[in-house]
Amino acid sequence: MSAATDPQIAFSGTREVDPRYRLDEAALDRWLTASIPGYSGPLTVRQFKGGQSNPTYELTTPDHAYVLRRKPPGKLLPSAHAVDREFRVISALDSIDYPVAHPHVLCEDEGVIGSVFYVMDRIDGRVFWDLKLPGLTPDQRRDIYLAQTDALARLHAVDPAAVGLSDYGRPADYFARQIGRWSKQYAASETHTIAAMDRLIDFLPQSLPPERPATIVHGDWRLDNLIFAPDGPEILAVLDWELSTLGDPTADLSYFLMGWVIPATERNGLAGADLGALGIPSIEEIVARYGETAAAPPLEHLDWLFAYNLFRLAAICQGIAGRIRDGTAASAHAQAMALQVEPLAEAGWSFAKKAGA
Repeated sequence: MSAATDPQIAFSGTREVDPRYRLDEAALDRWLTASIPGYSGPLTVRQFKGGQSNPTYELTTPDHAYVLRRKPPGKLLPSAHAVDREFRVISALDSIDYPVAHPHVLCEDEGVIGSVFYVMDRIDGRVFWDLKLPGLTPDQRRDIYLAQTDALARLHAVDPAAVGLSDYGRPADYFARQIGRWSKQYAASETHTIAAMDRLIDFLPQSLPPERPATIVHGDWRLDNLIFAPDGPEILAVLDWELSTLGDPTADLSYFLMGWVIPATERNGLAGADLGALGIPSIEEIVARYGETAAAPPLEHLDWLFAYNLFRLAAICQGIAGRIRDGTAASAHAQAMALQVEPLAEAGWSFAKKAGA
């Protein structure tokens, strides 16, 4: 597999900062010196390859390594790129030793680098970009998936009020509000008519499943948003909390389970793969494991949940297409993401039909 097609190479590591997202390194160094105890330059700045939304940078000094997440400059969709919310939730979870990168400081002064940003520790470990986990043994793969399941269940078991997040989102009518939000975001970024998206926008609000009590919801629970220990299945940090809020935990669990219905020909798919030979648990095993810590959902609503998640993914990818149009897309892989809108919408509609559409 070439570097162009190997996701482990394509998405891992850093590169020179994209000219569109250059920042005033001298101004940043001065601000960090005044804001983070123990910080001392000189400062070296590079940009991470992965990520589609908020430009993310590696900050290196002689004594420490940090990560900076910022809002992209330019015209943005309302409520998007909420790095201040990311900082708030990881600060709350860090206080109870949930695995997140230790947050240092939030800067709401756009005059420093041109947009709001926050700084956290850089965590050294392994990030896996292919759900089939090539190069690992069956036992190692199983342990990775069980660790991911346990971390999600542990997140959903956290009492939001106990960590100061009782007002982090409106707990009621989660799916209805999410469908409304992403329908508006999709419309604001729409570049051409996609019939399947229009059908989903009509069907989903009329067919909502029973709602579960609200928990902290990550919003993007994917394998590549986790940093694992260099030599074992321990999760050192859960990343990318931009879409987190309070809501129905089945949204996170079903989004995680999407990998089992995406074709194994894709890096983020397992459908058709020999799970037994790979050592990867089945959907039923994952749900049972999750249920040991948090209340597991009945599987009969999965088709609706898959339709919802595919709709939401399509809307997110359409937002990336809109940022390409507007010149604010943050990743070299944004074009490929934008091309996924129609296939995701079609897949979502196929699950909607299974759910009764």
